[in-house]
Amino acid sequence: MAICVGYFMVILDTMVVNVALPALSKSLHTSTSGLQWIVDAYSLVFGALLLSAGALGDRRGAKAVFQFGMAIFAVSSLACGLAPTTGLLIAARCAQGLGAALAVPASLSLLQAAYPDQATRRRAFGIWGAVAGIAAGAGPVVGGALVSGLGWRSVFFVNVPIGVAGLALAARFLPSPPRRPHGTDIAGQLAGVACLAGLTVALIEAGTSASASPVAVTGLVVFVVAGAAFIAIEHRVGSPMLAMGLFSSPTFSSATAVGLLINLGFYGELFVMSLYLQQLRGFTPLRAGVALTPELAMAVVGSAASGRITARSGPRLAMLVGLVVGGAGLAGLAVAGAHSSYWLLVVPFMAAGLGMSLVMPAATTAVMEAAPPERGGLASGTLNAARQVGGVIGVALLGTLVASQGTFIVGLRTAMVIAGGVFVLGAILTALFVDRAHPAMWTTPARPSPSSWRDSPDHTGVVPGRRRPPPAT
Repeated sequence: MAICVGYFMVILDTMVVNVALPALSKSLHTSTSGLQWIVDAYSLVFGALLLSAGALGDRRGAKAVFQFGMAIFAVSSLACGLAPTTGLLIAARCAQGLGAALAVPASLSLLQAAYPDQATRRRAFGIWGAVAGIAAGAGPVVGGALVSGLGWRSVFFVNVPIGVAGLALAARFLPSPPRRPHGTDIAGQLAGVACLAGLTVALIEAGTSASASPVAVTGLVVFVVAGAAFIAIEHRVGSPMLAMGLFSSPTFSSATAVGLLINLGFYGELFVMSLYLQQLRGFTPLRAGVALTPELAMAVVGSAASGRITARSGPRLAMLVGLVVGGAGLAGLAVAGAHSSYWLLVVPFMAAGLGMSLVMPAATTAVMEAAPPERGGLASGTLNAARQVGGVIGVALLGTLVASQGTFIVGLRTAMVIAGGVFVLGAILTALFVDRAHPAMWTTPARPSPSSWRDSPDHTGVVPGRRRPPPAT
């Protein structure tokens, strides 16, 4: 519970901000590109610092880093709610990203330490994912109600009491895993931030005019140069923030790529559909939140189901089913039109939410189990960095398509086809590379000696408390 409160706050903030965007735009006179920066400033800092934050948790202690991240997130949320201009709001969102970057990988390291048994740990990861689903499902309705009743600033103020409660629970109940020293990689961190920032600038600013602006071209150049520098640094530095050796595992590499792809499609879709419902269809924030409920309510169902499926069958099955179902749902949202019935969107919304929530906990399990325990913080940071990079690209790319196409609907339909396509690409990667191995709960125990066989309360040869292994094939 102590670990999940922090993650709940991070996910809730993402959801409620999407619903608040139109009201925020009117209050602060913000353009579409400004809204993209309000969303992406948070995701950019979050994603760019996750790797270093994961290593910091291993080095300084996951509990202390988790608490520090929670405190920063709560304070910066207060600053977001008080921000008088778009620029200051974007700066406060960057601070929120720092807090989230510290808290999220540390939370996974703490889960890994609290549940050493593999089957139990998988169920714990499922619960962790289900909490994210609950936050995602509650976010639009909570955000819509807050914006309609108290104004857009209240969607940030709500994080403060949640953060205080999380800090109190953490101080009382969290374990303190042993520290595992890692060096620092300042050059790699700077190159990584520059790379992601350059890509974000290029994608967002490309939609401000019919042709690519000088700012967009400059951002693209920075992205290419900084990306090449980052790869070179990580291969040569003594203690890289991105441990390249982790990618020798096909399961780790493909599940990390899937994390990027699902956030690209899902968070890009949420940004576009929030604008569609409120700016084009004229929905109030509360009504828009309710309209998104079928999608995000399925996230609760899917996250819980993913934990159970993964505990019994491993992560591969849940990932495959989720990616195919989610891809079909996102592509199905391309039927949206300026005057189409909302009910045409309900089934695609539900499929998209169910698919995303089936994939995320299973991919998390695949990544964490493919990495050695002493690299838990780095593995968690790598996956969550990939997911945040995907979210940054999704909001920037799909938002730019909506802003730059001839009409909003043409851009929306193109964006939804792309969102569905990246889920299908994730399914292909999963089918080819994610491990098919049975979970540990099906491992055949060593046959006991004759004396212990007779003394055992279970004469079937199966260790008590463990399921009978399936017959050999």
